[in-house]
Amino acid sequence: MTAGVAGEEGREGLTARYARQMLVPGIGEVGQRKIGASSVAVVGCGALGCVSSTLLARAGVGFLRIIDRDFVDLSNLQRQILFDEEDVRSMTPKAVAAQQRLSKANPTIRIEGVVSDLAPENAVELLGGFSLILDGTDNFETRFLINDISVRHDIPWIYTACLASYGLTMNIIPGETACLRCLMETAPPPGSVPTCDTAGVLGPIVTIIAGIQAAEALKYLSGNRDAMSGDLLSVDAWSGAVTRVSVPRGGGRRRCATCDGLEFSSLSGRGSRSTTLCGRNAVQVRPESPVRLDLAELGARLSGAFPVESSPYLLRFTVDDVQISVFADGRAIITGTEDPVTARGIYARYVGT
Repeated sequence: MTAGVAGEEGREGLTARYARQMLVPGIGEVGQRKIGASSVAVVGCGALGCVSSTLLARAGVGFLRIIDRDFVDLSNLQRQILFDEEDVRSMTPKAVAAQQRLSKANPTIRIEGVVSDLAPENAVELLGGFSLILDGTDNFETRFLINDISVRHDIPWIYTACLASYGLTMNIIPGETACLRCLMETAPPPGSVPTCDTAGVLGPIVTIIAGIQAAEALKYLSGNRDAMSGDLLSVDAWSGAVTRVSVPRGGGRRRCATCDGLEFSSLSGRGSRSTTLCGRNAVQVRPESPVRLDLAELGARLSGAFPVESSPYLLRFTVDDVQISVFADGRAIITGTEDPVTARGIYARYVGT
């Protein structure tokens, strides 16, 4: 994976931009050049991804790929620090808005925003070859897929999650630490745990957890792996409680299906065609096979029946209080329902099968 020009800056350029960071023990000029020669994929540019992407871009990571399937919504602005109301009005995808903002903050590195849903069909293409993967997602389906890519292709990743005032993070280094399936064999059953719809999210906990994630990333990228945490770290921003839990390989079981058995069920399967989006009263629907929609043609066909809004990245229309936002890769976000069956029916009726 090719890093950006940060890895090739002269000493004067490094000192001018990264002087305070280079004073930190363990970084210096050598560590900063390692950071500049590295590449990081951030999966999900919601609250966590916004903070971690900002910190790593400003820290000089040579190549930053930001992958996100969604567009900016008004409810995001409470905690997603890269976006503003203009992004909401212009229907800008999060990955595009993040690339635009961060390229202005640090034009010496390469930043690529990818508007896509990470799935078994594209995971290797989007994540293969990176130095490190950061988790900014909100669902276990995607996290288990990242875990499969990590173990199979020997790419470390940093797991994070936040809910209400509580958050946690864990470093996963293939062959050395526990993986996500060591921590939990399967995702919690639907309805068994609170969600951001029911418990909400406090902005400061996102900043705390993403800040820890970015610090662990910089340790790894600068060559300070011995300084990285080997535990599952949990923080409650409201109570101030901080807890560390040691997670053994296999999770205390005799065998982990992924890192011991080399079984990659998430990577070898097909992703779900529909996913309920946390905190949005919305469902994302993906087409059966990869497609490339002609948004202008679709908009012209629909405009005879409904008012259609469009941007270079998506088009949007409303039917019976249900809002349909369609992307060029064939995905649609159906807002106004959390029922996948209903959402797929709406998708088939107005977008196609």
